[in-house]
Amino acid sequence: MSALRGAGPKRTEAAAELGINSVGDLLWHLPHGYRDRTAMAEIADLRIGESTTVLAEVRSARVRPIRRRGLRAIVEAEVADSSGPMKAVWFNQAWVAEKLRPGAKVLLHGKLDRSSFRVEAHEIVSDDGAEGGLHTTGIVPVHPASERLKPTVLRDWAHQAMSVATLALEPLPAEQRARLKLPSIGDALRAAHFPAEREEAELARRRLAFEELFLHQAALATRRRRRRTERAGIPLGEPGELTARWLESLPFELTSDQRTALDDLDADVKAERPMNRLLMGEVGSGKTVLAVWAMLRAVEAGAQAALMAPTETLAEQHAATVAMLLGDEPVPFTLLTGATPTARRREALDRLASGELALVIGTHALIEPDVAFARLAVAVVDEQHRFGVRQRAALDAKGPGELAPHVLHMTATPIPRTLSLTAYGDLDSTTLRELPAGRQPIQTWAVGEEKRAGAYEFIRERLREGRQAYVVCPLVEGSEKLEAKAASDEAERLRAGEFREFEVALIHGQMPARSKAAAMEAFASGRADVLVATSVIEVGIDVPNATVMLVEGAERFGLSQLHQLRGRVGRGEHASQCILFAEAASELAVRRMGAISSTSDGFKLAETDLALRGEGELLGTRQHGLPRFRAAELPDDFELLASARREVLALIERHGSLEAPELGPLMDAVRVRFGDERAEAMAA
Repeated sequence: MSALRGAGPKRTEAAAELGINSVGDLLWHLPHGYRDRTAMAEIADLRIGESTTVLAEVRSARVRPIRRRGLRAIVEAEVADSSGPMKAVWFNQAWVAEKLRPGAKVLLHGKLDRSSFRVEAHEIVSDDGAEGGLHTTGIVPVHPASERLKPTVLRDWAHQAMSVATLALEPLPAEQRARLKLPSIGDALRAAHFPAEREEAELARRRLAFEELFLHQAALATRRRRRRTERAGIPLGEPGELTARWLESLPFELTSDQRTALDDLDADVKAERPMNRLLMGEVGSGKTVLAVWAMLRAVEAGAQAALMAPTETLAEQHAATVAMLLGDEPVPFTLLTGATPTARRREALDRLASGELALVIGTHALIEPDVAFARLAVAVVDEQHRFGVRQRAALDAKGPGELAPHVLHMTATPIPRTLSLTAYGDLDSTTLRELPAGRQPIQTWAVGEEKRAGAYEFIRERLREGRQAYVVCPLVEGSEKLEAKAASDEAERLRAGEFREFEVALIHGQMPARSKAAAMEAFASGRADVLVATSVIEVGIDVPNATVMLVEGAERFGLSQLHQLRGRVGRGEHASQCILFAEAASELAVRRMGAISSTSDGFKLAETDLALRGEGELLGTRQHGLPRFRAAELPDDFELLASARREVLALIERHGSLEAPELGPLMDAVRVRFGDERAEAMAA
């Protein structure tokens, strides 16, 4: 950066805050927009209110101090061209006057009003440089900036960097570029920063976006290959008597999607390479049944299995569900969370280390250094996008010796194909779309405050019929403590007000484990009629008699999260409803509430959520493996993503792997852009 004119210590520090630490970073700091300043005019032809650029000569300039709110000084300059003179003005830029020396040629971009030409951008040019205005003529790029580093500075730096753009390393194979008619990396970077026309800028962006997506798909393919080859798994053989007997004992028929998933899992756990499969399923589609089957496959093979959930509440619910699904099968298991008493925890760790305990369900507590397994063969990670890369790697490292456990990743968040190819392209995947028989359709209404009294009366009618209800309090700026307070306050208000005739229970993430279990038991048994909760209930809770849900502040939730929340109802024989109280604070909120009210297809909602919020927000955080694309715009660039994936698969088929010597420059670019997974794994 020090080679750039104007890049002193303070500006270099400000650039680093934007992720710009080198000229290479600067070249990839692409404009997020452009201003069309191609219109040039003579002074005599200017029209009031029209944005345009003029080339004029300075005759005089002065600073006029002024005392008015928000206004400290006005610079006034007399300028002229061959068609006549005019007055140009700058507001709060007294320093400009020093540069406006008589005789200087200046490009001015702005608008004419009734008294003067209000300057928005300007630059001093030489007699032979009038056509090369960086800020005032042509298609002017606007780079992402900050308070400390203005767009004009970044534009000037980018212009200086164009002299070395041709030196940028070309990662795309020459044959590929020729076949796909792609410009070189240097030409694309120059056109992206300083295009002759907008169409050229978009073509350059697509070339750079393809490169990003191609490199990322190559990184995922490499990671997938390493997972399959670097550590062997534990082949579990053919299904035995335990799983056959257990399947026969289930009080319901598996759906066709579940049977297909069983075939996928069976093939995975019989293989010597470790399973790495993502199981995506609609709310209530029966993922837990498949998880139990996979864990029992380990148990009957004389090995161990673990299920890791992101919260204590979800882990507790999984333990209750597993106990119910196991029925009379004599398979001992334990629950291990941060709230497990010390004595019980010590006993559980001893039994896991000796192999006496075949099955464990828990939270992050499962990956603590002192947790050791005798022979962990299957690990299930639920709501896996809530775990970081290092947390998942820590569980993977619990396998015996040099062997890796088979890992089943599960999510109840329907994942659009765009995201599945970027965030999870290194995993095999199975999708459950079919809901078990008996699930009821859920009517969903998004309403305003004027409907509140009617909504409470509707819920009271359902309660009098013997049904139960949820009241969900909104997220409050990501603070669990504030969420807990909001839920607690609302529970107290409802107990004294609208639901004073009924029993109201409360559950939130800040409660002690014993209190949460007591609240859930009261609701599940029917002793509590209403459960006031935070989003802690979005997964894992199954109360068939609960038929109505009221969600406060629904506009604060994502579509996929709202879909999961409402999936807590509609689980029994009675018609179910979800009432969303939402403030229509923006067009985005209106569109989201319209989407959730009009469809019950979680995958369709996920696509809508992705289009409205972007891939970063949909899964909640960047730590879960989502790349930061600089040129690619998902989901809009899905066709480019699909093309990039096809190209990577074709390279693998042609060369056998991406580690072929002739693909060295490509893999170097992959490591530079998306990191070295081996180094990351060692750090984990």
